[in-house]
Amino acid sequence: MKRYNISWMLAVLVTVLSSCSDYLDINTNPNQATSVQPLLVLPAAITGTASVSNQFNSYGLHFGGYMANAGGFSGFGNLFNYQIIPADYNALWVNAYDNLNDYKYVIDKTEGDDTQAYASAAAQIMVAYNFQKLVDAFGDVPYTEALQNNANLTPKYDDAATIYQDLVTKLDESIAKIDGAEFPTALNSSSDPMFGGDMEKWKKFANTIKLRILIRVSGVPALSSFVTTKFAALDKTIGFITDDAIVNPGYVKDKPNPLWNSWGYQSTGTLALQAPSRLPTEFAFGFYKGQKLEDIGRGEVIYKNFETNTPVNQLGNEVDAPTIITNYSTWYTGTFSSASSISNALGVLKGPSQGQVLMLLAEAQFLQAEARLKGFITGDFAASFDAGIAASYTYLYKDVTNVVAAGKNVAADVAAYKAGNAASYLVNIKLATTPAQRLEAIITQKWIAVNMINSEEGYNEFRRTGYPVTQPNGDAYHNIASLLSTSTRPDKLPSRILYPTSEQSYNAGNYRTINPFTDLIFWDPN
Repeated sequence: MKRYNISWMLAVLVTVLSSCSDYLDINTNPNQATSVQPLLVLPAAITGTASVSNQFNSYGLHFGGYMANAGGFSGFGNLFNYQIIPADYNALWVNAYDNLNDYKYVIDKTEGDDTQAYASAAAQIMVAYNFQKLVDAFGDVPYTEALQNNANLTPKYDDAATIYQDLVTKLDESIAKIDGAEFPTALNSSSDPMFGGDMEKWKKFANTIKLRILIRVSGVPALSSFVTTKFAALDKTIGFITDDAIVNPGYVKDKPNPLWNSWGYQSTGTLALQAPSRLPTEFAFGFYKGQKLEDIGRGEVIYKNFETNTPVNQLGNEVDAPTIITNYSTWYTGTFSSASSISNALGVLKGPSQGQVLMLLAEAQFLQAEARLKGFITGDFAASFDAGIAASYTYLYKDVTNVVAAGKNVAADVAAYKAGNAASYLVNIKLATTPAQRLEAIITQKWIAVNMINSEEGYNEFRRTGYPVTQPNGDAYHNIASLLSTSTRPDKLPSRILYPTSEQSYNAGNYRTINPFTDLIFWDPN
């Protein structure tokens, strides 16, 4: 579907237009695709997903209440009041479908070839991963008629709930394909920059995506039978991911990790283009600095000058908005000595060679906690909840080599976190006395864990559950929305983004006009 012209975007996405075509992409023109071996295309596609995933993160940062404007910058325009327009997220749509074309190429070229079963299964798992993200952002999207290039330039929009159900089927088929392969060509670190060819990890990743899909629709009455049936059929022997799912094709300073390139530093040593104009929200910062919870361990590695004076703001406040610390992205806690001397760090912005997270182990643990809380799978929800917090600390304490830094003690700092918030059921879930409080604790901790990493998941879960709790008329530490929001929702956030200008131009017969406040993604009950 890469037949769209990329229009301008909100400033939030200007920095992340390093689309999959910038790094190993084969689809410069998918209508005249070069014949390439699938095992050469697969790593390009996975790397492309890392880039697109960063774009989803960036959209979630603002809509999910994580990121605000810094002082001294104007031009935020419709980001302040959420009066978004079709052009705003055009590139998110275009790049996601471009990336899906790469996987379709792999699947087509390996069809019926047992020796390529592993590549085919990995590609199909990634198709499910990407389509879930598209549905969560846009709702109904082209699916059954998508990715056909010139064969169908005006694909219909499929029902989002139906797509969700078919993604579970595709994930089951992928797992079965891995298990059923007789003489498969093994993947390795060159052909698989995420799991290095470990197909057991691919199966666990597929199972975890399936878990996320089922949990997301677990409150949709029309799908209750589907959810119950699929949970009953879930292969418990596979399990779920046991480490963060991270892509790293060999990022270096000149071809850096997408997150670093967006919010850290450019290869020249200057700040990323939008880094000087963005700050953490007070709403997010309050979960670390004591306004809601105290979290010294994670706060110190995420936020510059955490112990003294991290600049924070509420989106839409231009009256007394602070500026960034000179030469520093507020989410970078290393040392800037000069443009040629920027140290690696811990936290979110570790360095240009860090891997790009597609799914955190912390998220997987919190998904299991909710599934266990609701009785969909057996086990102790409190144990999964605690494991999620520990996994979040672990990722943030890792350096660019994905190893926990010397001197960091996850267990001790998690214990200190629990002790420092001894009266809060949001940290000590056994203090919760109702299912609603337990769910609030799980989702709040998930929202905290994906901060600046997979922020769109925090926004998705906020829309689905209403957690973390927001007070629309409260102060900035307790109100998640922009100060200038025009949203008609009780939470004052948008309900979704709009279909892009490329669809207006090239698929007008199927294009839909959307109200960003009243048109809901099918799993959103608000």
